Amino acid sequence: MQYNFDAIINRENNFSAKYDELGKKFGRDDLTALWVADMDFMSAKPIIDAIKDRAEQGIYGYTSRPDSYYEAFCEWYRKRHGFNIKKEWIIHSPAVVSSLSLIVREVTQPGDKIIIQTPVYHPFFEVVEKNNRELVKNPLKKVNGTYVMDYEDLEKKVIDEKVKFLILCNPHNPGGRVWTKEELIRLGEICIKNNVKVISDEIHGELVFGGKRYTPFASISEEFCNHSITCLSATKTFNIAGLQASFVVIPNKFEYDKIDEILGILDIRRNNCFSLVAVEAAYKYGEEWLEQLLDYIEKNIEYVINYCKERIPKIKINKPDGTYLLWLDCKELGMEDDELSSFFINQAKVALNSGIGFGDDGKDYMRMNVACSRSILEEALKKIEGAVNKLEK
Repeated sequence: MQYNFDAIINRENNFSAKYDELGKKFGRDDLTALWVADMDFMSAKPIIDAIKDRAEQGIYGYTSRPDSYYEAFCEWYRKRHGFNIKKEWIIHSPAVVSSLSLIVREVTQPGDKIIIQTPVYHPFFEVVEKNNRELVKNPLKKVNGTYVMDYEDLEKKVIDEKVKFLILCNPHNPGGRVWTKEELIRLGEICIKNNVKVISDEIHGELVFGGKRYTPFASISEEFCNHSITCLSATKTFNIAGLQASFVVIPNKFEYDKIDEILGILDIRRNNCFSLVAVEAAYKYGEEWLEQLLDYIEKNIEYVINYCKERIPKIKINKPDGTYLLWLDCKELGMEDDELSSFFINQAKVALNSGIGFGDDGKDYMRMNVACSRSILEEALKKIEGAVNKLEK
């Protein structure tokens, strides 16, 4: 089946956070929405059909997950990524951020230290600090415009016996790096040597371009698997984040039981009835849609990069290895962060995420979501170009 990603779907006044919360988030509603990380594309037809069929049953009671649900998930990761996940390692959680917060709360102690690699997805800061754990930053380095891990800095920080975990973002949000197997091996060896476990957020793992390859951290070896907890989900890949379903892969029985127990106490162990069928359909029948999506998003990425290079050269963008998020280097606009955010909101009238929200290393950057029709990107870039031109005059 051929999917039409050029189609524009009106999401305004449709209970969409991306559109209906523009006023709350940015102070005005007349913006082109390229911020929060969900897509403006209709999901795969098998997913839509599965939800429709379930809705037509007319009974929306408590769910029980069938074996086929787990089998679809496990087979997807075995086939596409060589990651052999055992059913007894899998826990359902409503969302990856919920999982991260519960892991930090249940398997570490107040005052323990947790490493993150900045600039990085802003909830990483919150799940550490708001759970009364100490945040340790291992900033990424830029080499020829590309982020790389600073292993020397990491080695200095993991020797602290109070450091218990490193939260890895693989692929990296907002930097767009898909870490190579060699990079992950070096990271893992440093952590294992110092008895530091890795919590790996791999929600963007399927969104990879240009011949790059996503490697699940836990798939590298049995030792890496036993020293890690992996957070996975179909929601980013298939644009079903509103259905609230994710997987936590926990090979360690003690850690598994701790997370399973708190999910039970909170009574959030079950899928809702629509996520149950949608996720299974995604993993069984969504690959055709995904391959077309990846081709379209990669072309969107190239379009934005080329447009900026030719017509807005003060905004620099390195092509990401993965995700549908572009990390815009706006240093040459010469603005402080509040001024930069205001410029995009009030002059360009485009809603982006401010880079400073990803840590101090995000200063002078903005994050752009390009998972939308090409025409929306064209409109947004013309607005940004016009605003920059006025600024220069």
